[in-house]
Amino acid sequence: MPPLNLGNQQPKTPLDAEHAWRATAARAGDVVLFFDFDGTLAPVDDDPTAVRPAPKVLAALEALAPRVRRIAIVSARPVEFLRDHLGGLTGVDLYGLYGLEHSHSGGETVTEPAALPWVPTMAELAEQAQAELPPGALVEFKRLSVALHWRTAPQLGDLVQEWGRAQAERLGLRCQAGRMVLELKPPVDRDKGMVIGETVRDAGGAWYFGDDVSDIKAFAALRARASTDPDFLGVCVAVANPETGHEVADAADLTLDSPAALGDFLTAALPHLAP
Repeated sequence: MPPLNLGNQQPKTPLDAEHAWRATAARAGDVVLFFDFDGTLAPVDDDPTAVRPAPKVLAALEALAPRVRRIAIVSARPVEFLRDHLGGLTGVDLYGLYGLEHSHSGGETVTEPAALPWVPTMAELAEQAQAELPPGALVEFKRLSVALHWRTAPQLGDLVQEWGRAQAERLGLRCQAGRMVLELKPPVDRDKGMVIGETVRDAGGAWYFGDDVSDIKAFAALRARASTDPDFLGVCVAVANPETGHEVADAADLTLDSPAALGDFLTAALPHLAP
């Protein structure tokens, strides 16, 4: 695993949270904190519409927001879903659908123009999936993507993935694998890594918290930024889970056990960052 870039001062011992937050405090006004939503801020649920942020998470984010340059949520969820589920949290940037949508500090939702022509295709695909996939498969229509879940029927995993990949090939869509889900999305070049890479171009540092394989691209974006700037602070944090095995954790600097542990972790970080 690549070492944490702490400017010209590399840690003499393995990275720990206290060391990382102290390094962050020295440049807090120029640091961006990025978070995935599902599995990171909120526990994964059998019903994807029923998820809620873990205890302490929203309060910690609200307290952290004025102490750093920016807080951003980067998710596979639509921006409106994120806005509705963040309890009125203000001053936070929202990137939905892997960056196909965004809203800055509570402003209007902006959609990537290249994705808009695909809305009818996605609507038709969602209807087809509802009609053709067996009971137990859950179809989530997100306007610009369709997520096919098999969490409540794991025996359907192979069938759902085969069906989804066949439709993607037929329609010219892209597939994004996740935790017991396959998401079909337009062939538009937007992903979490691109969002993070663009946002940190002029930042002095960033943390990224994620739990799924799509978050590895975000980790890679921080590594790439650090490789070109010895003064850039990059910290990658994995929220561990058995469904992604060691792949995400092995790509991170720090690992947390759950979204609930993230709430405690962020709360404990507050004393390191002066208001």
